[in-house]
Amino acid sequence: MTSPALTEDDLNRVVEAFYASVRTDEMLGPIFNGAIHDWPGHLATLQAFWSSVMLTSGRYKGQPMVAHTRHAAEISPAMFERWLVLWRETTDALLPADAAAAMQERAARIAESLMLGIDFYRNRTLGVRS
Repeated sequence: MTSPALTEDDLNRVVEAFYASVRTDEMLGPIFNGAIHDWPGHLATLQAFWSSVMLTSGRYKGQPMVAHTRHAAEISPAMFERWLVLWRETTDALLPADAAAAMQERAARIAESLMLGIDFYRNRTLGVRS
């Protein structure tokens, strides 16, 4: 399977639109708005992340698992499911079908990895079972 044609502009557009939806979402908005204090900076980080994931640009230098485990007590599997629904809606609306599908597949893998990592962290550190 060949990679779909995606540009930095495509990714930036998706990230901007997606997180505009997240910020106003009844389930996700409170946790994201409580955790993110510099939205322009965070959006730039997320654009670098997706550039690295989809375009192998190497722009992202962060540690997403560490960032998410900081909020492990507030994050539930239902939140990841909601995140994926909004992601699917945004990518379907803004990208050609093949590019949207590729981004959705990557997002699903990333969400699964983060959920597993957060669950492991909770079980070992917080003594919480999800």
